[in-house]
Amino acid sequence: MIERSERDLIGDCVHCGFCLPTCPTYVSWGEEMDSPRGRIDLLKGVVDGEITLDAEVAGHFDACLGCMACVTACPSGVRYDKLIESARVRVEETVPRSAGDRAFRELVFALFPYHQRLRLLALPLIAYAASGVRAFVRASGVLRLLPARLRRLEALSPEMSFADVHRDVSERTPARGQQRARVGLVAGCVQRAFFPNVNAATERVLAAEGCEVIAPRDQGCCGALSLHAGRRDEARRFARALIARFEREATDVVLVNAAGCGSALKEYGDLFSDDPVWHERAQRFA
Repeated sequence: MIERSERDLIGDCVHCGFCLPTCPTYVSWGEEMDSPRGRIDLLKGVVDGEITLDAEVAGHFDACLGCMACVTACPSGVRYDKLIESARVRVEETVPRSAGDRAFRELVFALFPYHQRLRLLALPLIAYAASGVRAFVRASGVLRLLPARLRRLEALSPEMSFADVHRDVSERTPARGQQRARVGLVAGCVQRAFFPNVNAATERVLAAEGCEVIAPRDQGCCGALSLHAGRRDEARRFARALIARFEREATDVVLVNAAGCGSALKEYGDLFSDDPVWHERAQRFA
């Protein structure tokens, strides 16, 4: 779990309201319970046994985008990131999901932590866009017949080419000129499958700056998606595998392009704070 108790972290919030204008859901809806301090109040009620963690309460935790803009805006240093992760673990363990929710979540967690599966998904997405079907579907209004979640996923589908699907990180990129450092690159899952040009550019820039870049092809998911959704055991399984893989590489530093992954990697020590076997290894990696 986390080294400080939930009650300690909750107590850091003084309800000053500096978080409100930074929170997308509060700005959009103006609902106190969809602000960081509102969610902290809800969690306090759950922890103290004054509020039942039901589907309505869980909905406010689910609505948080996890952008963490509130963390940097908070003058009291409230660790909202830790609190929302803790809240989501409680939701996962306590709140029954509808059949539709369960099916959608299983689809997400069966696809997004696996870059090979995402690459297979990319092929019909590219064909869908390149053939003109996407433009027709969007113009015709057919999308209105789909469930809201599928409409949002369709809107977020990235622009890709067939060449992108076959592009991957280079396992080893030598430094140009005198080597100054040996850098490990965590490739990411969505990053690796849908935005490979970003990793490729990173490798080129680092090499030009005298860094040898090591990006193991067989690296897996870092567990960020699972961690941020309250699936802690699953996140630990992914994290153990990634830590063990990079321990085999003598790198000076580890870099990652995906913000959500980077956030999770920095907190590996906390993720394993109650695990005497893995805590030190995770903290060293972080």
